[in-house]
Amino acid sequence: MKKGVLLVNLGSPDSPEPKDLKPYLDEFLMDERVIDVPRWLRNIIVRGIILRTRPKKSAKAYKKIWWEEGSPLIVISRRFQEKVQKHTQLPVVLGMRYGSMRIKDALASLRGQGVEEILLVPLYPHYAMSSYETVVVKTMEIQKEHFPELNIVTMPAFYSHPEYIKVLSESISERLEGFAFDHVLFSYHGIPERHIRKSDPTRFHCQIDDRCCSINSVAHHTCYRHQCYDTTKRVIEEMNLPSEKVSSSFQSRLAGDPWLKPYTDYEFERLAKEGVKNLAVITPAFVSDCLETLEEIAMEGKEQFEEAGGEDYIHIPCLNDRDDWVALMASWINRWEENGELPL
Repeated sequence: MKKGVLLVNLGSPDSPEPKDLKPYLDEFLMDERVIDVPRWLRNIIVRGIILRTRPKKSAKAYKKIWWEEGSPLIVISRRFQEKVQKHTQLPVVLGMRYGSMRIKDALASLRGQGVEEILLVPLYPHYAMSSYETVVVKTMEIQKEHFPELNIVTMPAFYSHPEYIKVLSESISERLEGFAFDHVLFSYHGIPERHIRKSDPTRFHCQIDDRCCSINSVAHHTCYRHQCYDTTKRVIEEMNLPSEKVSSSFQSRLAGDPWLKPYTDYEFERLAKEGVKNLAVITPAFVSDCLETLEEIAMEGKEQFEEAGGEDYIHIPCLNDRDDWVALMASWINRWEENGELPL
């Protein structure tokens, strides 16, 4: 049985113009795992409210970070896919959950190469219904409707895998070299608190506090909050960082419902006012730099921190197409090809 690999990332509009932002945001925000309310209400929220103003605002943000080659997330993801391909004999293709780089087209490409079994790799270290889960569900829906002959195996979330932690820690260490940091902030993408409860298979464990995250439970397999804090904890241990100089927060929330706290923008102000002068920020929820890292954290975050009294600020890039990250992904793929092993 011939095997192949499908890498899936978030996606991007085709250009930083409102005309391309609108259909992209419509597809993204109308996903029931992103805004998880009844469709009639989601339609009012997204198409009746958000899409009336958000495309123009988002276009301005995208223009700040857009590269000559295109969307940074797309460019970086393609570079990563091309590098991984050089380290494995299996065909490796790239798809996006939203936008014009369709998962369906990626599956068709693999099928056209004679592939019968596919390793699906959601390019998210942590499990969340609005990121990892929606990639898996969408891919399986497409497989069932258009490619029933294909067998798909999904790579688990790798947020705590020792090899991943080592690569992530090395990337952070390199950027911290020569920077006399007062604090390191791990900023993860936020999600509504209700997503944590919805993803809890026990229906009672997740109370969204420090107690439930520290008690072993099957809920941790799908608990984004626990997994984020666990990544931070493991990096602290790997790098031997002083724990009092490290914290975690959550960015990119929508107004209305309570989202995971503490909020990153609030933390910028709090840390500066508490005397932190030199701040390093890492965004481990992403493996590829994108709007949320390049504009919201590297640009707006720096401005917020400095306005609150901070002095020196660095944003540590995502893993992107680092050689050690490429080598790790290729090794996971090759182990799966050889004996079915997945990075549990």
